[in-house]
Amino acid sequence: MSETILQLEHVTKKIGQKAIVQDISFDIHKGEVFGLLGPNGAGKTTIIRSIVGLIRRTEGTVLINGKNVDTDFKSAISEVGAIIENPEFYMYMSGWNNLKQFARMSQKPITDEHIREIVELVKLTDAINQKVKTYSLGMRQRLGVAQALIHNPALLILDEPTNGLDPQGMAEFRSLIRDLATKGTSVLISSHLLSEIQQITDRFAIINKGVLTHIEKMSDLLENNVAVYKLKVTNPVTTKAVLHKLPVKLIAEKENLFKIEVAHEDVHLIARALIQADIDLLEMVPMQASLEERFLELTKSGGEKA
Repeated sequence: MSETILQLEHVTKKIGQKAIVQDISFDIHKGEVFGLLGPNGAGKTTIIRSIVGLIRRTEGTVLINGKNVDTDFKSAISEVGAIIENPEFYMYMSGWNNLKQFARMSQKPITDEHIREIVELVKLTDAINQKVKTYSLGMRQRLGVAQALIHNPALLILDEPTNGLDPQGMAEFRSLIRDLATKGTSVLISSHLLSEIQQITDRFAIINKGVLTHIEKMSDLLENNVAVYKLKVTNPVTTKAVLHKLPVKLIAEKENLFKIEVAHEDVHLIARALIQADIDLLEMVPMQASLEERFLELTKSGGEKA
């Protein structure tokens, strides 16, 4: 069994009698990228703030690398690097001097050689001596990750880290996170950009209305026992009637295009039934399962608690 880096046990936060998050339990293993998903206001940021001690929990326990945040806060929090919302810097200083300033505040001695290694890891070597005010948003985000990693934390926490990044910045950020995981750093990432989460996480949890409703391996989502197909037909009205008689789930339809979910063993029934109904099947294209579809399915009616 892999080493557990973060463990939440029955975490609850109430304001008055209202529960903002209720009975949240999950863990993250060494080198794992774990996605925390949920609609706006679901409680994701409350969970993250409770982990790092920015808000006081009403109930529950948080262990970071086996250390209790309540009884051994200083030691536990030294295991964490975090970017919550946007990282802040001295804009008139260079990236290097920002990191040096942050290193002076660390509980651990940090050498220039170590800082250079972190800068190389986040791919900022060519720009590290430039003033931060000249950095693009993506460069500032990578500098923020360098700042969060400078004391060699076991756990990196990122709250909406790709906000405002262009496609190139997002691609670079994905690559950085996977590199960190390969080197053994555990990552907790909260985001509303589901396509990004799908590309970088090993597991994900869905929070809805303050309750953890689902935890799943990304590999299970992408390789489950159902397939998603896009159909293009000549007679959409008749096609819809035929599909309703088959063991399929209609996900979406637009004019003569249909998106369906079907068990692998039942795929052969679709073409046969459409042909027997004198419908021309112009296309039948397999599609990858989508985290967005799973997310909408589980949050539309509250989902079923995992």
